[in-house]
Amino acid sequence: MSENKRFQLGTIGALSLSVVSSVSIVICNKALMSTLGFRFATTLTSWHLLVTFCSLHVALWMKLFEHKPFDPRTVVGFGILNGISIGLLNLSLGFNSVGFYQMTKLAIIPCTVFLETIFLSKKFSRSIQLSLCVLLLGVGIATVTDLQLNFLGSILSLLAVLTTCVAQIMTNTIQKKFKVSSTQLLYQSCPYQAMTLFVSGPFLDKFLTQQNVFAFRYTPQVLTFIAMSCLISVSVNFSTFLVIGKTSPVTYQVLGHLKTCLVLAFGYILLHDPFNWRNILGIFVAMLGMVLYSYYCTREGQKKATEASVQLQTKEDESDPLIGMETGAGAINDVALPISPIGKADNDFRARDYNR
Repeated sequence: MSENKRFQLGTIGALSLSVVSSVSIVICNKALMSTLGFRFATTLTSWHLLVTFCSLHVALWMKLFEHKPFDPRTVVGFGILNGISIGLLNLSLGFNSVGFYQMTKLAIIPCTVFLETIFLSKKFSRSIQLSLCVLLLGVGIATVTDLQLNFLGSILSLLAVLTTCVAQIMTNTIQKKFKVSSTQLLYQSCPYQAMTLFVSGPFLDKFLTQQNVFAFRYTPQVLTFIAMSCLISVSVNFSTFLVIGKTSPVTYQVLGHLKTCLVLAFGYILLHDPFNWRNILGIFVAMLGMVLYSYYCTREGQKKATEASVQLQTKEDESDPLIGMETGAGAINDVALPISPIGKADNDFRARDYNR
């Protein structure tokens, strides 16, 4: 099997794992928070990350992956930034209406596109931009209801969007710059993310819920759902880093909105949540945007691959002295003509918390 085929299969696997695990953890957490009353989201996220780190440490001990240390300052900064972005998103939900919070999440894609265009010189075609607009319109129709603005909530939402965008862009760029896999990056940054939320989580949750996480009555049913949530989170965190590393931060956000639509649908089917024509219309429009985005990304990817193949073939032709012989442009003498090495394309495409 060619490297390109293996990469495509790996990407499909990463996307599928991300969707299944994220939808599962949202349903599990919804039962935990809505039905059982455990509303300490930030503290729960810190437990997720601690369990993820312990699981990866066991995997390292079993030699399932190789530990690859790199720039400590980058790892610490990246881990703390991820923790801060999660806390800010939770604060944004606490200080804003649900509708405005959904608008905050929708703003992550255009903000990511803007930052990558300005600072990384990445270009997004008109077709890609149009498909993203269709997607955002659909998700907005399906999820955004009331829009109640307040100054502090708006500032928190702005900071949440910026930190989330930067953290996801860093997830992609760090893997490529330091040539580390998603597992290696997650293993090294997880402790810093976990400790940031583990320290701040109880205070943040008490501020938002007016309840103490340590005084909560932990029944066997609550403990079971917490354990399930923590176990599923290992797959969520791993697949997040994997998807961003194999694709891009924008693709990961598009995938996140697919999860939102699936959660709405499953909530109606399994939990009998209220559903109306706006939800149905919005989901269909969003799905159309996702199909368009996937189509244009695939088409542009194939175009780039074809152009790279033509350029590589041209370099091979120019570096092979036999081509010159056949066209009469060169002659063989007693000294062997050097063949310049052909640059091998780097096909080692290696590969966070859940859809918040």
